[in-house]
Amino acid sequence: MTENSRLHVGVIGVGSMGSHHARVYAELPEVELVGVADADWDRATEVAEKYNTRALNEVALLQGVDAVSIAVPTPYHADTIRKALRADTHVLVEKPFVDEAAEGRELIALADKRDRRLQVGHIERFNPAVETLTDIVAEMDVRAVDARRLGPPVDRENTDSVVRDLMIHDIDILLSLFGADVADVSAAAVDGEPYISTTLKLENGVLGTLTASRITHQKVRQLAVTGRDCQVTVDYLTQSVEIHRQALPQYIDHDGDLRYRSESVVERPQVHSGEPLRRELESFIEAIRANRTPAVTGDDGLRALELTRLIEDETERRPAAVVDS
Repeated sequence: MTENSRLHVGVIGVGSMGSHHARVYAELPEVELVGVADADWDRATEVAEKYNTRALNEVALLQGVDAVSIAVPTPYHADTIRKALRADTHVLVEKPFVDEAAEGRELIALADKRDRRLQVGHIERFNPAVETLTDIVAEMDVRAVDARRLGPPVDRENTDSVVRDLMIHDIDILLSLFGADVADVSAAAVDGEPYISTTLKLENGVLGTLTASRITHQKVRQLAVTGRDCQVTVDYLTQSVEIHRQALPQYIDHDGDLRYRSESVVERPQVHSGEPLRRELESFIEAIRANRTPAVTGDDGLRALELTRLIEDETERRPAAVVDS
């Protein structure tokens, strides 16, 4: 591959998320979508025809690409990543990184040995609203973060828990915003239901409260960061950011009556909207071309994975939560 040549890419696993990887790759001018692979050959053929590429088996695909997106079910991540790296292929793998932390450490070492880029698909890092938030937080004295990722049951096959499927997004954002280790974890789940609330205390003093649900009828993807001088709210879905500040209180004389007034000032910084997946894949490609560390590394994916395990262990240890009717 020369600097100006098109990167040959492929996708392994073209279910709900993997098909979107294929779509974006087919749209990017700097890459050529060589093919797609899936355990379901009919599905691979369908997606290949839709995006003007070929359905290939996994071995043939890895022989013909420079880079690959892996979007197979999580239990198959480690084996598929290992095969790709041994074929000297750069890898972007959907979150969660792997099932077991030991596998993740092995694969990070293998990628380093082969000098291949290994990126984990924590897509919210590339949400334009989060990128705007990151700039704002750098100037804040943050005390707390509250994240809610709620929605109804999904209509796709999913072997991951609600923590690894949904909450992991906000875990990664929290860890990436502050770069601090977690000092304390507590969590509780609704008995028999995919609804979990977690409280994390970071070593820098920031308190994080995260809630994830697959039984909530309204889809919510929101984050609030509270500082000493303001609160910043993010809506992942609308890609919007608001900064709430409290104006100085005033006492006003109204027809001889002294009244107290306190107003809230809301700022709405401009957010340059865009599809997070496209931005993620563009970042992956740029990391390969520039021979630089990916925006979301294997170590990042491993930190988020290890914290999900702590949270899951905590929910199993504590008595189940009771929800009022």
